[in-house]
Amino acid sequence: QVQLQESGPGLVKTSQTLSLTCTVSGGSITTNDYNWRWIRQPPGKGLEWVGSISYSGNTYYSPSLKSRTSISRDTSKNQFTLQLSSVTPEDTAVYYCAADGRPGWTKGAQGMAYWGKGTLVTVSS
Repeated sequence: QVQLQESGPGLVKTSQTLSLTCTVSGGSITTNDYNWRWIRQPPGKGLEWVGSISYSGNTYYSPSLKSRTSISRDTSKNQFTLQLSSVTPEDTAVYYCAADGRPGWTKGAQGMAYWGKGTLVTVSS
């Protein structure tokens, strides 16, 4: 069974860069079993897809966040990382990493096979 664990600072200041890492166990981020997601949920709101990285390393970003988002991976550590620049208090959310087991699905916040527990990131003004 795949397990995912988010890690990173819980507090970021406005205009700084939010950086989170997802460590995957029980499966490899480079095999075509899964594509990998970052998803967030602001307080009192629904899930929002942030971006994805495929098993082959291709990246996909939400159009509304694309200019500020970068997703990368470290295959030697079986990890993938989210960087969100120029954050504002509106970026405060619980951030989740997740695994999508549906072949060819690379976007969206629904239908994930596995989820991390999530980590709250608060952006202070």
